[in-house]
Amino acid sequence: MNPVRNRRKVGFWLCLIGLTLGVGSCRDLQPPQKETYEAFYALESDTLGITTVVDSLRVPWEIAVGPADDLWYTEQHGVVSRVDLTTGQRKELLRLGDTFVLRTSGLLGMALHPDMKAYPYVFLAYTSEEGERRVSRIMRYTYDATQDTLLDPLLIQEFGAWTSHFGARLQIAPDGKLMVTSGDGAQDGYAQDTSMVLGKVLRFNIDGTIPDDNPIAGSPVWAWGVRNPQGLTYAANGLLYCSEHGDAIDDEVNLVRKGKNYGWPMVEGYIDTDQERAFTHGVSVAEPMKAWTPTIAPAAVVAYQGNRIPAFSRSLLLATLKGNALRLLKLDDGGERIISDRVLFHQVFGRIRALCVAANGDVYFGTSNRDWNPNGTPGPNDDRIIRIRKIGKSETGDHPVLPAVVHEEGLDTMSNGEALYTNYCAACHKADGKGVSDIFPDLTVSPLVCGKSPDSLVRIVLSGRKEMPAFHFLNDQQLAEILTYVKEQFDEYEGTIEEVSIHRIRGKLPTPPVSP
Repeated sequence: MNPVRNRRKVGFWLCLIGLTLGVGSCRDLQPPQKETYEAFYALESDTLGITTVVDSLRVPWEIAVGPADDLWYTEQHGVVSRVDLTTGQRKELLRLGDTFVLRTSGLLGMALHPDMKAYPYVFLAYTSEEGERRVSRIMRYTYDATQDTLLDPLLIQEFGAWTSHFGARLQIAPDGKLMVTSGDGAQDGYAQDTSMVLGKVLRFNIDGTIPDDNPIAGSPVWAWGVRNPQGLTYAANGLLYCSEHGDAIDDEVNLVRKGKNYGWPMVEGYIDTDQERAFTHGVSVAEPMKAWTPTIAPAAVVAYQGNRIPAFSRSLLLATLKGNALRLLKLDDGGERIISDRVLFHQVFGRIRALCVAANGDVYFGTSNRDWNPNGTPGPNDDRIIRIRKIGKSETGDHPVLPAVVHEEGLDTMSNGEALYTNYCAACHKADGKGVSDIFPDLTVSPLVCGKSPDSLVRIVLSGRKEMPAFHFLNDQQLAEILTYVKEQFDEYEGTIEEVSIHRIRGKLPTPPVSP
């Protein structure tokens, strides 16, 4: 008898018996399909396989594992969808008709209640425009599994919106409360004003009411003094971590506690200047777990505590936009200190904004290469949601296994001016100086850059203007090097901007205040 034909007959009868007894399906008896991977990376003793699970998206801002082990995601232009991770089939669940999208506004954060059977709630943060009125909204929707859609919108909080600094990351706390980050709206004074909801970490009951045990009676404010917190995550031990965009310096990761002040705009990063120390004489300010200068533009942060990927265990994973990488932040045993910081997949996938960890230990992240401020040119299948999975070494076959941590080629051969420009200017003005249309000016045609006297350029860089922060924290030598590079690169300037010129102009400017 033909052995292959015989196995098929046995499979048919087993399938028929299974269906008759109601214990399975023909699909259950099929061997699992072999996973395909696009690339392989090595991290410590782990081998990681990379797979795109969804592509051609319009800026996925949030991703979360759904109740059926599917993947839910928001797109900035107002769509909530989910994808079946087995079949790849996508389903649109909600399309907002009033989303206001400009630069960093739009449909942003999302949180799914961890017990969707008892509480079928999905929480969203988005910006809306009604005539000339722009608002940020925190909403609750109810997931109707029968219709596979989101219904019954409930407004939890509404407040004024500008075009940047929204925060807008959401989490359900272990005690069942809704936690929300709100940016300061680029209105610096609001972060220290506890009567305002901007520049805060907020806490609500899931019905939108204010919990009785919040630190300020009748207020959703849980913690304050933050600038643009785009990441929020709980660890298994109940600790709450938040990532935050600084201005020109001091991006941060903070351990968020009830009623704490995180300093902005009076304190940036660590308390390490005379003005910051003077402010904290009368005000208790919590310092960050870690701060980065030059900035890396941190977005989502997640706590990884399982052992499925041992190299990730007891760590925070931090998505970065300007940094174009994942940061692996190893924690101490108590989870209160960051003891190491490594950069993964640098310049491989572009800007990374969204992150989540599945129950099986897989990590999913979303790129942000089609947003308002791309670093380079988006790929043809951007934006994507990508999975990281630990695999056996035998699964790589003959394919190359690349290091996940790579030395940044070229930085060691850059001039000081070029390195400073790369660290402080290129994220906005781009490597070629062309900037972003109508937002960050093209340096190659800027009258400040191309003018005969560099004095006006020096004053603007020291003092800041509109979107550009003040770079007075750089010393005279650094400013001379960076501005000489800008003039040489974008104006064919053959001279040198001297430190003495920087010092002269700096001395004529008012002393930079701690706050406006």
